[in-house]
Amino acid sequence: MSAFDQAVTTLKNKGYKTTGKRQKILELLFNHDKYMTAKEVQDSLKGLFPGISPDTIYRNLNTFVDLAIVEETELNGEKLFRFSCEMHGHHHHHFICTNCGRTVPLENCPIDMFSDQLPGCKVTAHRFELFGICSNCMAS
Repeated sequence: MSAFDQAVTTLKNKGYKTTGKRQKILELLFNHDKYMTAKEVQDSLKGLFPGISPDTIYRNLNTFVDLAIVEETELNGEKLFRFSCEMHGHHHHHFICTNCGRTVPLENCPIDMFSDQLPGCKVTAHRFELFGICSNCMAS
């Protein structure tokens, strides 16, 4: 089962309808290997859904985040969203370009180095992100 199909199945299993708007939001995020703002999502979907409101976009994105289908981060006070890497079956972190939004996976998890400092503890969740300018933007 593809990560996209798994996301749709998660929606159904949690009691959510798989509306056309929800599917298109997920498709958009699935097909873009970068974080996107809610406004970018809305602008990308205006051709299919001319009257789609920011509230609809935010409500669905927040639902997807709650279901771990979509990842969320924040940069300069603005929320950014992308299809969850966990849906692809692997755990990693990202370098995020502050200019174009491109993400580069970081395969090493820095949390592993803290295990010695946390005897008897179990880390159940964490985040690690690096922000900067990607090589493509630096070259242009």
